[in-house]
Amino acid sequence: MNMMTLWHISGWEFAALALAALLVGFSKTAVSGANTVSLAVFAAVLPARASTGVLLPLLIAGDILAVLTYRRHAHWPTLWRLFPAVAAGVVAGTLFLVHAGDGVVRTSIGAILLLMTGITLWRRRAAARQGTETDAEAEGTADGGPATATRAGRTTAGAYGVLGGFTTMVANAGGPVMSMYLLSAGFRKLGFLGTSAFFFLIVNVSKVPFSAALGLIDGRSLLLDAALLVFVVPGAFLGKWAVNKINQRLFDRLVVAATVVGALELLLS
Repeated sequence: MNMMTLWHISGWEFAALALAALLVGFSKTAVSGANTVSLAVFAAVLPARASTGVLLPLLIAGDILAVLTYRRHAHWPTLWRLFPAVAAGVVAGTLFLVHAGDGVVRTSIGAILLLMTGITLWRRRAAARQGTETDAEAEGTADGGPATATRAGRTTAGAYGVLGGFTTMVANAGGPVMSMYLLSAGFRKLGFLGTSAFFFLIVNVSKVPFSAALGLIDGRSLLLDAALLVFVVPGAFLGKWAVNKINQRLFDRLVVAATVVGALELLLS
């Protein structure tokens, strides 16, 4: 089957997917959470459930590029704290996909993302009123990891981990959830990117068997991935260049804005 006519894709639709793939690479090395816009584009052009299977290998390619770029800045204690809860979320998301339709999936994920954004902003505002540092102003550690005073506890990590695993399984939308967690934990820019890079590489690779078992990844989806992969790489290099131009406060605001836009796209599509 010709890759340009897969699922009856027109030239303009393929161009939209190519731009979304470029944004995947950019989000992995610059503004994490921005790929929720890519998720919405893929879900609009392709069947919603099938779109998650097409997007997953592209996300993994972006994760590999991000790990190569920010591997020295990962905060492994945070990762080990998250993984058990994320595993539970992935299993719950798999069971949800077995029974839920496309509309229910989109609405659920959009609502969760908006809720997490609201909670994070509320926590940061409350901390500011109490005279403590906001997450955007925290000094952090030398590698960009969280400052001890603002590091999220195990209960918070567990809640975000389950939600992150659930959302990443059902719609590849775990990025904004984990972005909100890392911001609330006080991560600086490089630590944020390094930790999220390893997190999503490990989590997304672990999702492949589940997605294949659900029929979301097959020969046709991989054929389309092969055509779109060439757009992920320049997006990643563009993000690597752009991140050095973005200060910490603007970085935090862009992450939050991308999360809200992606959530609204899911709710309104």
